[in-house]
Amino acid sequence: MQFKTIKIDLDGPLAWLRMNRPDKANAFNHDLWEEIGQAAAFIDRQPQVRVAILCGEGKHFTAGIDLEVLDEQNRSTSKIDCPARARELILHFIEHAQAAFTRIEQMRVPVIAAVHGACIGAGVDLVAACDLRYATADARFCIKEVDLAVVADVGTLQRLRHIIGLARLTELTYTAETFDGRKAEAIGLTGGTYASRDELFAAAEKMARRIAAKSPLAVRGVKRNLLYARDHTVAEGLQYTATWNAAMLISNDATESLAAYLGKRESKYQD
Repeated sequence: MQFKTIKIDLDGPLAWLRMNRPDKANAFNHDLWEEIGQAAAFIDRQPQVRVAILCGEGKHFTAGIDLEVLDEQNRSTSKIDCPARARELILHFIEHAQAAFTRIEQMRVPVIAAVHGACIGAGVDLVAACDLRYATADARFCIKEVDLAVVADVGTLQRLRHIIGLARLTELTYTAETFDGRKAEAIGLTGGTYASRDELFAAAEKMARRIAAKSPLAVRGVKRNLLYARDHTVAEGLQYTATWNAAMLISNDATESLAAYLGKRESKYQD
């Protein structure tokens, strides 16, 4: 597929999903909102892909929403003489933006966010929708919305509490504190900190290939069960996992895993 604001590189079992507006610090305009969901859907249709790595071209991961989008929304709503219809237009935009990041979260394969430079506002919403996150030491994170008199509305408030805890999230959301990659690791937002962009990308790829070597059926099942358990009770999660394994436990992957273990060799799984 051809995109204006996204680059996709397929490398065997890995897919690199690169936000590609480097001259705008990968800020989210309408095209990027639209295309990131389309890119996720495209990657999901590639049967050989087992892990995706999400990153930004240029100096930054993303500076968040492009302020031109907010200005355009203000101009569009000002032309509507019915207040309810103007608010409905805003609702449609917010739900469209939410759906784009939910599409990242719902990708059948794990998504690793590799963050360098700025990760502001919508960038935090985006990484909260990923499965794993790594960053450079000098990366800059900020839940910026309160400084713009806006409630973060694309997933940070709903997803990040399950990653860093409610107390941390509350503090960062109320204050719009900017913090670096080291603090991101310390509070559990990321799983590792690296000195440079190149080291970060190499580490993300190493982790991606480690995951890709596992049973793709099992990895995809783990992702589904983790997301289900996050949003349901323990009892509901246990029932879901029992049902999942009753349906998926007997598989070619399980047979191959046992054969590889007994044969003292690496497993080789079909896509």
